[in-house]
Parts: sequence; structure tokens; C-alpha cells
Amino acid sequence: MKLPEKVMLREVALRDGLQSLERFVPTAQKLEIIAALVAAGIRQVEATSFVSPRAVPQLRDAAAVMAGVPRDKAVYTALVPNLRGAQDAVAAGTDEIVVVISASEAHNRENIRRSIDESIAGLDNVFETALAAGVRVIGSVAVSFGCPFQGDVPEADVFAIVEQYVRRGAKSVILADTTGMADPIRVEKRVSTFREHFPDTRLILHFHNNRGIAMANLLAALQAGADCFDTSLGGIGGCPYVPRAAGNLATADVVFMLSEMGIDTGVDLEKLIAAARRLEEILGFTLPGQVMKSGPRDPRLAARICGVGGHHDGD
Repeated sequence: MKLPEKVMLREVALRDGLQSLERFVPTAQKLEIIAALVAAGIRQVEATSFVSPRAVPQLRDAAAVMAGVPRDKAVYTALVPNLRGAQDAVAAGTDEIVVVISASEAHNRENIRRSIDESIAGLDNVFETALAAGVRVIGSVAVSFGCPFQGDVPEADVFAIVEQYVRRGAKSVILADTTGMADPIRVEKRVSTFREHFPDTRLILHFHNNRGIAMANLLAALQAGADCFDTSLGGIGGCPYVPRAAGNLATADVVFMLSEMGIDTGVDLEKLIAAARRLEEILGFTLPGQVMKSGPRDPRLAARICGVGGHHDGD
């Protein structure tokens, strides 16, 4: 297999993971987790969203979170839904902002109550505000691999939105499998097409694990040349429109697999597992991540970190 030597991970648990929870996580605990992630070697953190607190009360402390992050240790990103969100994110000292448009008309209307054309029309002011302040813009294309309302999403519809982002100055674009409808063949084709048509734009893949094949999709993306992925501590997260959504790719699971494949992430797995287990304590429920439970491959290290190993009978 032809695989990248190094992969960059963007941690999204603090935004994608927390936004759907019923309970508000105090700012101090959010900052504790961010500090633990940075100490483990994570260098890109999607820390919050500057959205109406009425819409997403779990992230109502966005400015306070951005004010408390350990600066000069990582790049901190925030999702913004509109110009007001972009203005607030810039004022809070955010390094990057993420804007989102769905590749399906039905999902865009359900998600942000706008048509795709209306969303595109609003991009100019957002990009101008951010770029004038030296804040980078990442364009995200939701439901890039399938829509829960429409079904299949034509490739041309996905890349038409990518083109709108790139034209306005986005240097990075996320293709998001928002509701877990991707498969390895579809992923390989989309990644290959993206790299062919947008060779100077950083591609980021965002896979949800609703149907249990997110890791297979990641492997297909790697084989097609992708080297940047969104992951979530403990695997928390998921689209709010999907009942019992399984969550995102767990950061420790991805770090473990890539490490075993000889791919460098720059992340300390032992520290990452400790951060995931601390997040589990804070949230008060079992997280879907697997490596945080079983530990790394070294049985002595696994026993020390997770208390696993020893004698057992049968399977």
C-alpha cells in the first residue's frame, strides 16, 4: 500500500462532540481537556462554535473557552454559522473558522434553514471579515457522501461547493460524512477527484461511524492520498438528525491504528488515553472509543494504563 508517512489530526470533540449533549460541560473542564489534548501532541483543535446560545446552549461559553486555551501550543478553530458568528470568533482571537454548506438542498434547509444559494451568497462577508483579520477560513461540505433526506449526493454537487470556497480564499476544505453514509469505494473516488481538481487545497476528511465502517473509510482515504482527518476524543459526537448516532472516529483508535501502520501522528497515545478516560469521568457515561478501554498493543503498557491483561479462559 502507498500510504502517507505523516498524518495530521484535527480534534473536534470539544465542538462536534459536546454540541449534542444535554448537559452543559463547565468551561474549566473544557479547558482541562483541551490542555490534556495539547499535552498529548494534538496541534489542531476545533474548540467551540460561535453560534446562538439558544440554538446550542452547550457551547454558550465559546468566547471564554477561546480566551482560556493554551496559546502558541496549537491552532484553535471555531465553527461559525454566519457573519455574526465570524465577527465574534475574530474578536475572541480564533485562529481559524469553519463555515459549513451542505451538498444536498434538503439537508442545508434542515440544518441552517437556508437554500444552498442563500448560503453561498453569505460567504463573501464571512470570508472578507475573517481574512482581513488574518483568520483563515476552512470550508466544510456537509453530507459529502450521502444525505439522510435525499440519498445519494452527486459528486458534481460536492465539488461545486468546494469551488465556491476555494475561489474565496479557503486553503483547506472538509468533506464531511455527516450521517455515516460513506463507503470505502465512494471515499476513494471522492478523495482522488478532489486531489486531481484541487491539488493546492488541503483536504480534511470527517467521518462519522453510524454504520460501523468509519475506520475502513479512513483506510481508503489514506490509500487515495489523504493525510488530514477530523477525530474526536473518546469517539463522542454525531449528527443530531440521526437517532442514536454512533459518533465520530475516536482519536486514540486512529492514533493506535496509524502508529501500528508506521504512520506518524506526533501524538502520545498514553497521554491521549488518559485524556479520553478523564473526559469519560467528566461526562459520566461510557464513551464509544475502544483503545481507551483496551490500551495499546504492548501488554505491560496496556495493563498500566487501562488495567487490562492477565489470565483469561477461552474467548
